[in-house]
Amino acid sequence: MKRGSRKCLCCGEIFRPDPRTGRRQRYCGKAACRQTSHRASQRRWLSKAQNRDYFRGPVHVARVQAWRQAHPGYSKRVLPASGAALQDECHAQGVESNKNCADLALQEIISAQPLVLLGLIAQFTDSALQDDIAAASRRLIELGQDVLGGRPWRGVSAAPGAGSRQASSAERR
Repeated sequence: MKRGSRKCLCCGEIFRPDPRTGRRQRYCGKAACRQTSHRASQRRWLSKAQNRDYFRGPVHVARVQAWRQAHPGYSKRVLPASGAALQDECHAQGVESNKNCADLALQEIISAQPLVLLGLIAQFTDSALQDDIAAASRRLIELGQDVLGGRPWRGVSAAPGAGSRQASSAERR
């Protein structure tokens, strides 16, 4: 065994410890050995008398509740995926650009509505990024639900007179 080398307690292979850990490193860097090291560390920590009931009892329930109150929304936040693209690739339906808009039939215009809506939202937000368009779309859906009285849209029109009542509640915001 070379000077400064160690034998891993998990796999038994000789490895060179990280110089920053001093003489404390007992396991090599393989994934299985790191897991074994972590389990052994947890076992040692839980075997101490002061740590046995760390996750139990009213004192610790209050500790966790206080932490959650100090960090609202922590468990609900969405962490970005590592290495995620700034903008996902969009496989949109192509539109024939050689036709004049005046020559389009009604059926062709109706089939282009998703593209028109995306273009309108992009124009409205002054951004072509998918994240900005998605955020604006969610806000527009929420406003539409407010107009319908908080009900999700089901393809039916609102009752007569309901629009004016909802508009006044939206103006109060």
